Amino acid sequence: PGPHTYGLGGARISSQDGAAARMDASGAVIIQTSISEQGQGSEAVIQQVAATAFGTTPDKVKVISGDTDNVPVGWGAGGSGGAGIAGEAALQAAKALRHNVLDVAAILLQTERETLDITGGIVVDRVSREERMPLEEVARVAYFRPDTLPQNFQSEMMATRHYIPKKYPVAMTNSFQAVIAEVDPETGTVKLLKYWCVEDCGKVINPLLVDEQVRGSIVQGIGGVLYEECRYDSQGNFLNANMADYLVPMAGEMPDIEIGHIETLTMESELGAKGAGEAGTAGAPGAILNAINDALSPFNASVWAQPVSPERVLKALGKY
Repeated sequence: PGPHTYGLGGARISSQDGAAARMDASGAVIIQTSISEQGQGSEAVIQQVAATAFGTTPDKVKVISGDTDNVPVGWGAGGSGGAGIAGEAALQAAKALRHNVLDVAAILLQTERETLDITGGIVVDRVSREERMPLEEVARVAYFRPDTLPQNFQSEMMATRHYIPKKYPVAMTNSFQAVIAEVDPETGTVKLLKYWCVEDCGKVINPLLVDEQVRGSIVQGIGGVLYEECRYDSQGNFLNANMADYLVPMAGEMPDIEIGHIETLTMESELGAKGAGEAGTAGAPGAILNAINDALSPFNASVWAQPVSPERVLKALGKY
């Protein structure tokens, strides 16, 4: 296996993402990333990763995404690659920018770069942590007074990095799921009473975002098992092409979902993150179907087709 896969018709898909990091004249950091934000929190994760790697606070990091004319090349949002692939690219770009900024700071402070660090948006002594220079001053010289720097030195307030996994096409995620389901043998309806999921997405960067990502993906899995179905007539006409007839789970159908985490870092990247978005969806069908069939076992009945509609349950019970 490798980082490249092929879609229908031989369309090549490259499992990679890029990030460009630059420090502007105010000392703030701007990250241009190939990942796109669709509500999953990718921009927040990139912001957090870049801030930590560079040495500033998240409020000093601006993330630009979604404009393919102006961001580095990447495969965008898909395959749960946000934190694991785009996050690693942002990490490496921010580290490279930090290296460049410290090169300028070392010249201004007449010391070696290895003796300096950046913490909280301030250049500090690596050992004593004494504050030496604000980033605003480094940026001011780099942008507006480069003539004061040595003639053989070129300041670079920007760095671009790409990350392509080498060992695996994607960073696999794992989850354990368990559910308590109640089946009404008279009506065939299924009610989920309680849900548990323990997932392993590698390094958990933002626990709140990961929890909600997993909950959302579990809800998608619940929809596939219990509600969602495309129906066609004999002429091939789509019969339920609207949200009134195409059923999806609503808040009232959702059980309490408890999320737990195991952090097994992927050894291929420095960040150690995998993906989180699909861990819940993949495990939900098996867990829910097993719970339903356990409830039906006293009746010597079982259902394995999706969605598990009341009609299918009643047919399995011999009542329809």
